[in-house]
Amino acid sequence: MKNWKIRASLFINYFVFAILLNSVGILIQRSMNQYGVDEVTASSLEAFKDLSIAFVSFLVGSFLPRLGYKRAMLLSLTLVFGGCLVMYFGNSFTAVRVLFACVGISFAFIKISVYSLVGMLTEGEKEHNSFLSAIESFFMIGIATAFIAFPLFYSDTDPDAWLRIYLVIALLVAFSFFFLLSADFSSLSQEIPGTNLADDFRQMFYLLKRPVVLVFAIAAFMYVMTEQGIMSWLPTFNERVLHLSEAMSVRMAVILMLSIAAGRYLSSLLVKRVKWLLLLIICLVAAGLMVIVILPQAENLEVREIRSLTDIPVIAYVFPLIGFFLAPLYPLVNSVVLSSTEKVYHSPMASLLVFFSAIGGTGGSRLVGYLFRNIGGGKAFYFSLIPLAVLIICLIILHFSISKKKA
Repeated sequence: MKNWKIRASLFINYFVFAILLNSVGILIQRSMNQYGVDEVTASSLEAFKDLSIAFVSFLVGSFLPRLGYKRAMLLSLTLVFGGCLVMYFGNSFTAVRVLFACVGISFAFIKISVYSLVGMLTEGEKEHNSFLSAIESFFMIGIATAFIAFPLFYSDTDPDAWLRIYLVIALLVAFSFFFLLSADFSSLSQEIPGTNLADDFRQMFYLLKRPVVLVFAIAAFMYVMTEQGIMSWLPTFNERVLHLSEAMSVRMAVILMLSIAAGRYLSSLLVKRVKWLLLLIICLVAAGLMVIVILPQAENLEVREIRSLTDIPVIAYVFPLIGFFLAPLYPLVNSVVLSSTEKVYHSPMASLLVFFSAIGGTGGSRLVGYLFRNIGGGKAFYFSLIPLAVLIICLIILHFSISKKKA
């Protein structure tokens, strides 16, 4: 396959960052249990991660083609390698914040690079949709790996044993670095959006004037707010509302990650045969029905001893399946908008995407943390119905705007 090493490096980098980026739910739980912080303070970890992503993506997104996507990703891997060592030796809530700041800064470079390179490696909207959905589904496999791997390092006798996982992740980062270093990017022609850095910023603001980009920004914000709110707080929901142990609550959250991975993989196949708008509206309606029908089962749940998997409440298995229906939205909307944008603007467009996604992730996690503390974990996830409704409206507007542009 042409450029197979570049394609493989995109998958590997995304896998590495999936483990680190979305371990925030695990670290929120660990911070409350081990470092003694409250829900709202723990939710600030999302801000350290996402605001770093937002700030960096907005500042350097258009500049990345000049820096070079390969160089940008190598720098990112170097920074996050240092973050893992800070976490291992620091062992404090401050170290956790430093780690997620490093991860956020690095991921901004990685994600903009990946989204820009997908446009260079594919031809046509359908191939773009399929490849990007495949990468995003692999991202979810990385998240699932994190939720399986972290509990393996928990110990009843050594409260610091779990930190050893950061040495393992550091080795994985090093492998990713050297694999990427060996990839040849010379066959790719990078289009530079502006003539200088000031012009790069003008190009980004020019994109914001397009109605389709504004609707796209709202959709990205709403989706990530929903997904990240559920993803970051599901382990705590399992522990506090469903009364599972700390380790078991993390293990059960892996169902959400696997269901999202399955949903994104299936959507990468279906989108070649089904209109993306119809597919996504069906998925959003199904996700809303799951919230309405399944969440009430968590109220006044009886506390009982859990000795085996059969003792775990059914809702712990069923509610995470909401990820299957949320899954197709993010990669498909991103791909539809990027593939309808001139390739020269893919880097600044990806920058805007990452910026609004990061702000949405912070908002979702902070909101759910506030709701957990003030109305209880059993009711906190009902907030997702509002962004789900807004998303349906955004998708319809987006569809007609892009169809009109093509016409």
